[in-house]
Amino acid sequence: MILGPVEEELAKAGAAYRNRGRWGEDDALGTLNFVDDAIRAHAASLVRRGRAFSLAQGTDRAGAQVVTRWQGLGRGDDTGQGLRGACTGRGVLLDVGRAVGDPRGELPDGFPVLEEHLRETVEAQGATSSVRRGDLVLVRTGQLGRVRRQGTWDRYAAGDAPGLSFTTLGWLHRTEIAAVATDTCGLEVRPSGFTGPVSSPLHRVAVPHMGLPLGEMWDLETLSADCAADGVYEFLLVAAPLPVTGAAGVPVNPIAVK
Repeated sequence: MILGPVEEELAKAGAAYRNRGRWGEDDALGTLNFVDDAIRAHAASLVRRGRAFSLAQGTDRAGAQVVTRWQGLGRGDDTGQGLRGACTGRGVLLDVGRAVGDPRGELPDGFPVLEEHLRETVEAQGATSSVRRGDLVLVRTGQLGRVRRQGTWDRYAAGDAPGLSFTTLGWLHRTEIAAVATDTCGLEVRPSGFTGPVSSPLHRVAVPHMGLPLGEMWDLETLSADCAADGVYEFLLVAAPLPVTGAAGVPVNPIAVK
């Protein structure tokens, strides 16, 4: 899939999916404004067994490459303030790797996850994976499983990776989800699909124009196996960021409870 000139596509998408000013000029929550008390109460009601899953990758060495994180929270000078309770709500797993990937449930590096793949995954998984306004959506590519078999993230940090296509911005905006996270280093597909070099084009629209928090390097392996076993892909998700003032990307230990 080849996209048009980079700056032209970024400008068009930024104008089409712009949320800036939607919740006031001083807003720091962005699309997290879609999560209200009723949504959080419903999310709490989804807990049936009380089983908790940490979605954070463990690390035994320093370095941001192995940190489970949110990107794009707050306004830079306000990260964590007002956000500590905002990242709690209905989590929904879209296991694209299992739905359209190889027998291991993995997408190959460079695989662009399109809107049609997201819809196909929802259809395959059933009603509990229907995406609603205010959801915290987790997209599993299966790359983490492959990385673990090969031992390290080092070769993947800047290389080809499966991930969300730039063209999914329309779906991300239209569904009015609160946030999206994946099990890869950068969330979006690499290479990007543009003819020329460009760095993180989806981020450049989703974060400043949509105000959509993006989660990177989330560990979805154990959760996805449990969801596949019981056929339930919705859960309470608590993913509060550390209150680090001045940071655009902050570590998180997300907890899914089913």
